[in-house]
Amino acid sequence: MMILINAFKSITRSKGRNILIGIIVVTVAASSSIALAIKSAASTAKETGLENQTITGSISVDRQKLMEGAQGDGDSGGQADMGSMRELMQQYPDLSLDELKTYSESDYVKEFYYTASASLNAAGDVEAYSTESSSTSSDDSGSEQNGMPDGMRGGMNGGMDSSGFGGMTMGDFSITGYSSESAMTKFISGESKISSGEMFDVESSDLNCLISNELAVFNGLSVGDTITLANPNAEDETYSFTIVGIYTNTSSADSSNQMRFSTAQDPANLICVSYNALKAVTDNSEAVATTSTDDNGSETTTALSMQTSGTYVFSDKTNYESFSKELTGKGLSEYYTLSSSDINNYDSSLVPLENLSSFATTLLFIILGVGAIILIVLNIFNIRERKYEVGVLTAIGIKKGKVAMQYITELLAVTFISVIIGTGIGAAASVPVSNNLLALQVSSQEAAQNSQQENFGRAGGGGQGGMQTRGSGGMFGNSTNAVEYLDTIDATISIEILGQLVGIGILLTILSSLAGVVFVLRYEPLKILANRT
Repeated sequence: MMILINAFKSITRSKGRNILIGIIVVTVAASSSIALAIKSAASTAKETGLENQTITGSISVDRQKLMEGAQGDGDSGGQADMGSMRELMQQYPDLSLDELKTYSESDYVKEFYYTASASLNAAGDVEAYSTESSSTSSDDSGSEQNGMPDGMRGGMNGGMDSSGFGGMTMGDFSITGYSSESAMTKFISGESKISSGEMFDVESSDLNCLISNELAVFNGLSVGDTITLANPNAEDETYSFTIVGIYTNTSSADSSNQMRFSTAQDPANLICVSYNALKAVTDNSEAVATTSTDDNGSETTTALSMQTSGTYVFSDKTNYESFSKELTGKGLSEYYTLSSSDINNYDSSLVPLENLSSFATTLLFIILGVGAIILIVLNIFNIRERKYEVGVLTAIGIKKGKVAMQYITELLAVTFISVIIGTGIGAAASVPVSNNLLALQVSSQEAAQNSQQENFGRAGGGGQGGMQTRGSGGMFGNSTNAVEYLDTIDATISIEILGQLVGIGILLTILSSLAGVVFVLRYEPLKILANRT
C-alpha cells in the first residue's frame, strides 16, 4: 500500500515529466493501434475473403509442365526438345466434354457448366461491326483489314486453314454456345444485358441467337430478323440464325482501343447461342466436310472446329482445394492443372493491402524502437534527479526492491492511462487513416500497371481497376477483365488488438524502467546523502 501511495504522490508532484512521458506513450499507442488494425484487417481479408464467395475453376493443360517434361526427355542439355514437346502436346490434349463431366460428379463440385466457341464468316448482307473505315466482311478484297496488312494477317480471316488460334479458323464473328444460363457469366454480372427481345432456350438446338446492340445498329437488324453466316473454310456452307434478342455490352466501349487481329475479337461481334445449337452446326459441318492432303502429307478438312471449356463451381475455397487433391487421387495426369481466375484475381486485388500491411509492420517496429529509446533516456534522467530521494528512502529502512517497485508502479500507471487514451485516438482514426493510406497504395499500383501497359503501346493503360487478367465469355469475346483492387478495409480495434496494445505498454514499461531499477539497486544510501550538493 505504501508503494502505491508514494507512487501516486510522485506522479502528482512531477506533472510535467509524467505529461511528457504520457504524450510519448499516447503517440506510440495511437500509431501502434492503427498499424495493428491494418495488419489485422489484411490478415482477415486474406483468410476469410474467399470463404463466403463462390469459386469457379477449370481444368486445363499445364503448359509449363509440358515444357519441363520436354526438357527432361530431350538430349539438348536441359533445353526443350521441339519433337518431345509436340509429342507431349499430342499425348495430353484438352480434356473432352465427357471427361470434364465425369470429374464434375465430385461431391466438392456445387455446379458444372460449359461453353463452346467457334468462328464464322459474314455472308449475305450482314457485315461484322468495326470502327475501321474499311469493310470487314469476308468479301473485302482490299489490302488491309482492321488496319492490319495482308502479310501480317497471314490468312487469319476467311480462307484460313485450321492453324488459327487453338486450331480454330478465325472468321468475322465469334459464336459462343452456352450449356445453361449459369454459363452466361457476363449476363449474370450485369456486364451484358438484353435490351430487346428475349433469351433463347438453352436446351434447344434451334439456331436462335442474341446479337449485340452495336452489331444490330451497324446492320439495321432487329428482333425476328435472320442473319446468314458461312463456314470460313467453305464459303458455300452457310447457316441461318434467327435473332431472338439484342443485348448491350459494357465491355465493347471499354475495349475499343485494344489491338485485334480480327473483327471476331471485338466483343460487339460476339453472337450468343445455346450449346446444342452450336453443336448442331459443327456436327452438320463435319458431316458435309471435304478433306484433302497437302504437299507435306498433312490432312486438312473444311469442317468447323469447336473449342469447349468447362467451369466447376465450388461453394468455398476449401472445396476447391479438396477437389484439386481429389483430381490427383483419381489419376489425372500432372500435365493438367486446376486453376481459378477468382482466386488469382482476389490475390491480385490484395496486393495494395499487403503492401500497406508490410509498411504498417515496419512502421510499428520503428515506432516501438524510438519510443522505447526515448522513455529509457527520460527514466535515466528521472532517476538521477531523484537520487537523493532514493537515498532517504533506503536510509530509513525501505528495501531497494520496494523502491524500484515504486518507480515501476509510477511508470505503469502513466503508461496504462496513456495507452487507453492512445487506443481511443487510434480507434477513431484507424478506419479513415488506413483507407486513405490504402487508396494511395491502390493509386500507386494502378499507375504502375498503366505505365506498364503504355510501354506496350496500349492507349489508356490498364484502365480502371489496374491490372488486366484473362477473362471468359467466348473465344474471341472480351479477352481481359480488370482486377478490382480492394480499396476499403474495416480496420477497427478489436479485443485482440487491445490485448496487444496492453502487451506493448507492459513491454515499454519494462524496457524503460530497467535502467531506473539498475540505478536504484547500485546506489548506496550513505554515499548518496554524504555526496549531496
